[in-house]
Amino acid sequence: MTVTVIVPTLNEESTLARLLDSLDEVRPDEVIVSDGGSTDRTIDIATGRARVVSGPASRGMQLNAGAAAASGDVLLFLHADSRLDPSAVAEVRRALADPAVPGGNFDVHFDGGTWAAGAFTWINRQRRAWGVFYGDSAMFCRREVFTELGGFRPWPLLEDYEFGRRLWRRGPLALLPTPVYVSSRRWLRAGLLPTMWSWFWVQALYLAGVSPYFLARLYRHVR
Repeated sequence: MTVTVIVPTLNEESTLARLLDSLDEVRPDEVIVSDGGSTDRTIDIATGRARVVSGPASRGMQLNAGAAAASGDVLLFLHADSRLDPSAVAEVRRALADPAVPGGNFDVHFDGGTWAAGAFTWINRQRRAWGVFYGDSAMFCRREVFTELGGFRPWPLLEDYEFGRRLWRRGPLALLPTPVYVSSRRWLRAGLLPTMWSWFWVQALYLAGVSPYFLARLYRHVR
């Protein structure tokens, strides 16, 4: 069972080299960097270490472009500011040895060692049990399941949450205890309370029926 790691990027020169270094130890069968028009050294860093595809700056579209270029039996979607545990690929193969399991994700661990990082790690763990998770949890699924579900919506925001809900309904999912280590850069740069406030309102308004295209105007991207 071959595993392709797909990394969407947009001006990620500060994080991408570290991620690619960590993937040397994880040893997936293929790494694809799907870039959305970076103007920094992102593509230079990825070239020679991953297959690079390019397209419009829309994370949903970038993830779909990476999946279309992938050759693996399993697609694993990973943020550029994250790191997988060295056992991740082996754990994915073990979980998907059960043909009833369409996919799953990993246990998010925010870095930094602060009380906020610990609190967000705990919160993510609790809500994951109810099928609420995002792209930072390193979602993975069988290629045929991804095709069946129609991939990610071409949205600028919340495409990961929406895909995760559809994958959950396709379940049972493998909610692996294996960690994925995620950067705390968002609240370190934007502030903890503004970040929490932004997440709360974006999620609430989406559930109330507000378009992700409008919500993207309210969301501050941090790199």
